[in-house]
Amino acid sequence: MVTSKQPRKQRKARYNAPLHIRQKFMGARLSDELSKKYNTRSAHVIVGDTVTVMRGDFRNVSGKVESVDLQRGVIVVTGVISTKVDGSEVPRPIYPSNVLITGLNLKDKTREARIKGKE
Repeated sequence: MVTSKQPRKQRKARYNAPLHIRQKFMGARLSDELSKKYNTRSAHVIVGDTVTVMRGDFRNVSGKVESVDLQRGVIVVTGVISTKVDGSEVPRPIYPSNVLITGLNLKDKTREARIKGKE
């Protein structure tokens, strides 16, 4: 989807991209075991995957992906929550590039075929 060398046009293309293209921006690296097993380094993050946060305040926190927001380009992981001043807890969104996929959700047959096809 490279439209130009110019950074401003690159940013504009990402910002104005439709959702089916934004899905491609939601990739994350696979763990060493999964990488060797499926012969690929990365995969798109979907709901139900098990991930470990690798960067930021919640480093080394593991959990399942609760939701994927393509519009904002973030995911919500179980156990990654912030406490507000009033005491309520809210989920902290995380960029997929900051997580490592440790378990794949293979309930989707298309995804399973795509990933296992690279073995």
